[in-house]
Amino acid sequence: MLHQIRDLMKTFGLIVPAGKGSTFEKNVRSLLVDQDGLAAIVLPMLEAWRNLRLRAAELGRQLVAGAHQNQACRILMPIPGVGAITAISFATAIEDPDNVKKSRSVGAWFGLTTRRYQSGEVDYDGHISRRGDRHVRGLLFEAATVVLTRSSADSSLRTWGLKLRERVGFKCAAVAVARKLAVIMHAMLKTGTFFDRSIGAAA
Repeated sequence: MLHQIRDLMKTFGLIVPAGKGSTFEKNVRSLLVDQDGLAAIVLPMLEAWRNLRLRAAELGRQLVAGAHQNQACRILMPIPGVGAITAISFATAIEDPDNVKKSRSVGAWFGLTTRRYQSGEVDYDGHISRRGDRHVRGLLFEAATVVLTRSSADSSLRTWGLKLRERVGFKCAAVAVARKLAVIMHAMLKTGTFFDRSIGAAA
């Protein structure tokens, strides 16, 4: 809806300055001064957008509160890069840790394992399979990106990932860290243990 409001106002020669949230709303309202005809169309859209934003924020707060009440999420959230949404999404996707016999196999659940091509003398690893839950796979990749770029917490997982990044580049390293995170998170849910920074990369 935000883009619809921008496009509509642009049609009438009104360019909304860059900004999000309350800044966007303030900019739109300031442009609609003395634009009664356009305001009659845009203001209801702006109000609907504002209500959706407030509702989304409330749902986000409820989600975080629920995560802190959930044992599986409390186990997962101390992992660097893993927040409430990632923890809930992962735990929900797995449902029962016993659904996956070996933690090392969980990467395949989320399409984070490489595909292998073999034909005659050709034998090489391809891109990740991208099977399974796309949403969780994306969240794991985002968590891995945080581990590699923004996390200030030292761990053997981060050290391992940074060394890997030097050898194979950022994207491949992030996928590898995401896969390792999935393995670690499943093992933690299965055993009920919390993240150990000293052995994170060896899980």
